[in-house]
Amino acid sequence: MRSRRPGNSANATQLEPLDLQLGKGTNLSRRNNAQKRPIAVDLFAGAGGMTLGFEQAGFDVLASVEIDPIHCATHQFNFPFWKIFCKSIVEITSEEIRSFSDIGEQEIDVVFGGPPCQGFSLIGKRNLDDPRNGLVDHYIRLVLELQPKFVVLENVKGMTVGKHQEFILEIIYKFEENGYQVLKNYKILNAAEYGVPQNRERLFLLACRQDLELPNYPLPTSKPAKKKIAKSNNLPLSPTVSKAFQGLPVIENYSELYEQDWVVADFGHPSNYVKKINNIYFKSNNYSYQRQSNSRILTSSLRTFHTEESIKRFASTLPGKIEPISRLHKLDPKGICNTLRAGTASNRGSFTSPRPIHPDIPRCITVREAARLHSYPDWFRFHVTKWHGFRQIGNSVPPLLAKAIASEIIKVLHISPSKPKNIQDLGDDNLLKLNMSQAAKNYGVNADIIEPRIRSIKEKILIETL
Repeated sequence: MRSRRPGNSANATQLEPLDLQLGKGTNLSRRNNAQKRPIAVDLFAGAGGMTLGFEQAGFDVLASVEIDPIHCATHQFNFPFWKIFCKSIVEITSEEIRSFSDIGEQEIDVVFGGPPCQGFSLIGKRNLDDPRNGLVDHYIRLVLELQPKFVVLENVKGMTVGKHQEFILEIIYKFEENGYQVLKNYKILNAAEYGVPQNRERLFLLACRQDLELPNYPLPTSKPAKKKIAKSNNLPLSPTVSKAFQGLPVIENYSELYEQDWVVADFGHPSNYVKKINNIYFKSNNYSYQRQSNSRILTSSLRTFHTEESIKRFASTLPGKIEPISRLHKLDPKGICNTLRAGTASNRGSFTSPRPIHPDIPRCITVREAARLHSYPDWFRFHVTKWHGFRQIGNSVPPLLAKAIASEIIKVLHISPSKPKNIQDLGDDNLLKLNMSQAAKNYGVNADIIEPRIRSIKEKILIETL
C-alpha cells in the first residue's frame, strides 16, 4: 500500500489499527530502477542506522527485522517503501522474510546486523552466559537459511576482550563449517575515522560465501579532531561538534518546542559536514533515495526544563569536562563527541540520561543535535519523546560508518552504484507518537515484548529538571 504523506506537519491523519503493519509502503523495489540495486536484509534493525548507511552505499534494504515496536514504527516512518518485521529473530524464518517482502526468490547480496550486545559491553558486567548472547546463534541461523553472498556482523569492542574472544572464534567456526569464509583479521572501527564527529568504536566481522572474494575493511578517511595522531597521518580532521551543530536554529527562540518536537524555524548556513549528511553536494557519493521533506522544519528538538541550579552548574563546567553533580559530559566545540549511549532504564535498577551538555548553551543537547553528531540527515526523524529518541540514536550504528562498510561490499560485487531518481515520501507522523502499547497494537504483537520502563515520580522529576 502507498504510505500517506504527512511530510513534517502536525496535521497527520490518525492510524487505523494495524494500518501499517505490513510496511510495504510505496512498493519501491529494484524493478522500478533503470539500474539494478543490490539487495540487503537488516537483522536487529533498530531505528535504521545501518539500513540508512547501506542505502547510502547503493543497496535496497528490502527487509528489516526488529523486536521493539517503537523502533519498528520509527523505522517504518523513515523507510515506508521497504518491509519491517516487528518480530523476534528467534521466531522469524527466512521463508517469512522472503515471502512477505519484495525479495521473493531473488538472491540476497548481504545480510547485516548487530545482535544485542549487553553481555559483552565493557561498561557493565561481562557475562558469557547472558541469554541475549544466544541471539547470535539465531543471526547465524537466518544467514544460513537466506544464503546471502556477504555477511556483516556488528558488535561492541568488548566482544574482543579476554574470554569473549572464544565467542568470536566460535562464530567464525560456525560460518566456516557452513560454506562461508570470514575475514579473520577482524577489526574495531572508530566512527571518528570515517567522517563522524563522535568517538565510537565497534567490532565488525565480515564474511562471504566460499565462492566469492572477501571485502576489505574500509580505510580511514579522517582522524579524530584534537586527538594526537602520528605526524605521518595526513588525513583531514574529522568534523567537530561545532561543525555538526552549524546552521541549526536556536531552540531557545521557540517556546513551542516545550510541547512538541518540531517547529518551522530559521536555519543558518550549513557546514560542509552538514551538507554531506544531508546529501546536498551534487557530486556526493550518497546513493540513497531522496526524501520528500520540508527543509524549513526543525524536528526531533523537544526542549527540556532545567532548574536554575542546573543551568548554573552547566554554565560553569568547562568544555570537555564532566559536570560533577549530574555526571554529564560537556561537549568541546573544537573536539568530537564522546560515545552517545542509550542510557539505562529504571527497571534495571537505575536510570541514566545519556545526554551530553551543549558546548555553548547551558542545557542538554536535543535529539536532533545528537542525530547530527551521529551522522543522521535532518530529514530522518525519531520518536517524539527524548527518552526513545536518544535510545534509538545511542543503540544505532552511525550511518556514515555503516556506509563505509557497505561501500567495500559494493566494490567486491563489482557494481557501479548510481543515484536514484525516485523521490520518496516519508511515513505517517503518527508512527513517531505511538507509546509502547499503541505501537504493539499497530504491529499485532504483545505490548510486553519489551520490558516496561518503570519510573518513580521522584525519578521522573529528577530527569526532567537536570
